[in-house]
Amino acid sequence: MEIITADFFQRALAGGLLIGLTAPLIGIFLVLRRLSMIGDTLAHVTIAGVALGFLTGVYPIGMGIIFAVFASFAIEKLRKAYKGYAELSIAVIMAGGVALASLFFTLGMGYNNDVVGYLFGSIYTLDMTDLYVVGAVTVLVAVTVFIFFKELFLLSFEEDAAAVSGLPVKLLNMIITVMTALVISTAIKIVGALLVSALLTIPAACSLIIARSFKQSVVFSVIIAEIAVVAGLVIAGVWNLAPGATIVLLLIAMLILTLVGKRGFTT
Repeated sequence: MEIITADFFQRALAGGLLIGLTAPLIGIFLVLRRLSMIGDTLAHVTIAGVALGFLTGVYPIGMGIIFAVFASFAIEKLRKAYKGYAELSIAVIMAGGVALASLFFTLGMGYNNDVVGYLFGSIYTLDMTDLYVVGAVTVLVAVTVFIFFKELFLLSFEEDAAAVSGLPVKLLNMIITVMTALVISTAIKIVGALLVSALLTIPAACSLIIARSFKQSVVFSVIIAEIAVVAGLVIAGVWNLAPGATIVLLLIAMLILTLVGKRGFTT
């Protein structure tokens, strides 16, 4: 249990708690808008940015954020161009992200082991710079959701009604997509690009089963994510397991228990 008091574990716990707040906070809106797969897309694009960061000697997470934000603008542009096929934008950007990541992997064979940490998560390697970046994104996301909560609520359930009521739908769509890009690009070092979408979607999936209102679903999704992060880090630290994978498996277990409990309660 000595690992829990170690400095690197304390940094990991702080970073995990911050992402445990922002990921489900954004994820609930994505799930309701049927954009769950956008997490995987932006994660792949972020990995391309991280790889380029290692290749050029630029702060990897910073480069990943730049790539993810630009990709979020591209997704919104394509969604407007193909209104009847919104998921097409996600597929196109994901393909581009994977292609760029593969290209940068080929150009920089020497740093590939470092990039692998971003694929599967390397939360124990978080430094103070990483925490400052994650903290800044957390504050930005939390404040944005608080300010535009009612507007995002209406947008998530009925975009056409939001437009008719005079809301700036284009701006709100861009805000939620950019916020998603920021959260994912800062979360990949914590849970990994291959697992980050689980932190966006599974807490929301659990909360939608048990919540009786939208506000409850937001609160429950954050609580569920934080429980999984803390328990996952402790279990992974004590038994020397992969922290990102442990967190995601705990989330899946919580979802299964929620589904079983709900079914048992209703029968």
